[in-house]
Amino acid sequence: MNPFEDTVIDHLNIGVSDAERSKVFYEAALAPLELKLLHSIAPKDAEPGGEQQKTGGSIHGFGRKYKPLFWIVGNAKVGEATHFAFIAQTRTQVDEFYKAALAAGGTDNGPPGVRRYHESYYSAFVRDPDGINIEAVCNTAP
Repeated sequence: MNPFEDTVIDHLNIGVSDAERSKVFYEAALAPLELKLLHSIAPKDAEPGGEQQKTGGSIHGFGRKYKPLFWIVGNAKVGEATHFAFIAQTRTQVDEFYKAALAAGGTDNGPPGVRRYHESYYSAFVRDPDGINIEAVCNTAP
């Protein structure tokens, strides 16, 4: 039995007003949970059109081993860079999520496709009715 089979969140982002101050805070606060800083992205390396490019702040990702699961996005108003990525088991589920979310009143924030994060990262982004950026992601090859 896979103890993570019911896991639904792939990763999440929150906006913070000062990325460096928050990085120091989360490094200390998350250490007892065995979560550590795994990845940082400077504003100059931001993905075109992404939340970081909009805020101009640094991004720091925390996790246990190799994959950051919790990200902080600097120079953002609270709620502005909020982002949740739900796990999809297949690329077809990503496509269906995108269509269903748009039909339910969401707005496009990135159609289904392979992203530059890694070669098997297939996802779609939609903003919910309140503007929160949600994503469905399949991390397996077709």
